[in-house]
Amino acid sequence: MSASPSNSMNNLDRMLHPDEAREIVLAHTPLLEAELVSIGEAHLRVLANDLYAAEDHPAFAASTMDGYAVVAADFSPWREVLGVQTAGERLDLEVSEGYTVKIMTGAPLPAGADAVIKVENTELAEDHVVVHQDVVTTGENIRQIGSDLSKDSLVLRAGTVLGPAEIGLLAGLGITPVEVRRRPRVSVLSTGDELVEPGEPIKPGQIRDSNRFSLVAALEAESAEVVWSGLAPDSRAGLEVLLRQLIQKSDVVITSGGVSMGDLDLIKAILGEIATVHFRRVFVKPGKPLNFATAGNTMIFGLPGNPVSAHVSFEVFVRTALGKMSGRRDIDRPTVTVTLGQSTPPTDRIEFQRAHVTADSEGRLIATTTGSQASSRLASFVGANALLVIPPRERSYAAGEQVKALMFGPPAAE
Repeated sequence: MSASPSNSMNNLDRMLHPDEAREIVLAHTPLLEAELVSIGEAHLRVLANDLYAAEDHPAFAASTMDGYAVVAADFSPWREVLGVQTAGERLDLEVSEGYTVKIMTGAPLPAGADAVIKVENTELAEDHVVVHQDVVTTGENIRQIGSDLSKDSLVLRAGTVLGPAEIGLLAGLGITPVEVRRRPRVSVLSTGDELVEPGEPIKPGQIRDSNRFSLVAALEAESAEVVWSGLAPDSRAGLEVLLRQLIQKSDVVITSGGVSMGDLDLIKAILGEIATVHFRRVFVKPGKPLNFATAGNTMIFGLPGNPVSAHVSFEVFVRTALGKMSGRRDIDRPTVTVTLGQSTPPTDRIEFQRAHVTADSEGRLIATTTGSQASSRLASFVGANALLVIPPRERSYAAGEQVKALMFGPPAAE
């Protein structure tokens, strides 16, 4: 079910099932407005409206081979060559029985011709060509008008992510500018006095900030616009001022750290004062102390500070919200059934284990975890192409049992 203002406070005292938490997030996810961009800026953007072809594609009948344009019903083995038809222009010639035009791949079909004999089946003899092909079929080696797309046909549906093939299709149809959804504006904030920048030396008790850089990379992969990223100020007052500023200029604010039960977990305390908090705990491992709040139309995700917890929370909740916000047709990773390749102990919560999934010779998907699943071990994501969904139970999952997996990469070959 979805959260409403009246039950948001009740959710603060509960540990929500991840499906319920996801519904609450999506219930508070706005759809971003559309904007026009040039085709050169449209890569990985999300199409805002259904797109229809304004013209036939191709707009003319064209040869699919290097060869000779002929009349298919002409059975003569000899043809007089009238000229050479190349791509990019159309000769003022008409083919009739006993005549032909040499034609290049992609070139427009001359008037009168209704087939193309490929050059391998011919032999040139001065100004004539000898055809070494007994039967020529009407339409042979010709790409007909509108064979790729006919005028007024649906080209792409709203919510399609414009990848290389889609961009090429739009370019071929002459569609520019393109109406797409605005990119989500996202700010990323790391908290913790122990954090230092990656290039700086560390003192005893300090660690280098990895979450911010991992999250920014994940956002860029989702085509979000990172408008600000940095370390939190040292004081509560400074942190609150910065959060208010980021909320004003962002569609999404992501923080890492400061959301658990400690005295110095300031994000949790500040969000309770400056935003509407919808939940603070989720029945998952890693990532239990996930905070989700809104301030106006801005969504705020308070991610745990442990690197794996932050990354799993992003995959399961933040990425989904970004997809809906951007108007994507498919906002979820593919979910498949996999066979465990090893014994896997459960925990007291629904656990998202990092795993490497391969396809065996019979097409079965076999999953093997990537080693230690400690929430601080970001290396468990290296080489992983899936998150295994391991529900809690009293006994271990044996090798050969089947579980669900969220795939964020294709299965590898065995």
